[in-house]
Amino acid sequence: QVQLVESGGGLVQAGGSLRLSCTAAGRTFSTYDMGWFRQAPGKEREFVAAIRWSGGFTYYAESVKGRCAISRDAAKSAVYLRMNSLKPEDTAVYYCALRTARTTPLVNSDEYDYWGQGTQVTVSS
Repeated sequence: QVQLVESGGGLVQAGGSLRLSCTAAGRTFSTYDMGWFRQAPGKEREFVAAIRWSGGFTYYAESVKGRCAISRDAAKSAVYLRMNSLKPEDTAVYYCALRTARTTPLVNSDEYDYWGQGTQVTVSS
């Protein structure tokens, strides 16, 4: 089993920044993709950003492109999401997810094998 633990959420004013962290523990894989999803109250879970093991290719949802940056530290089995210029509509529970590396699209939540418990991000106007 793999345990994913997120941290870094909190309350921030619009225009502010946050850095979310996610660390994987337990069973490890030699190659894996990691992503961030979010779910706002009353809405479905949606893709935010992801990074491929191969080449470190990154991909972002249009709603956060230019405001967010995903990065990873393979030595620490960690992934980070830096969010800038936060908006009230970014308010959600943010989830870290991991899957064994594959070539299928990064945006599909069904493709991910392991999930963290989530960390709340609240952006006040």
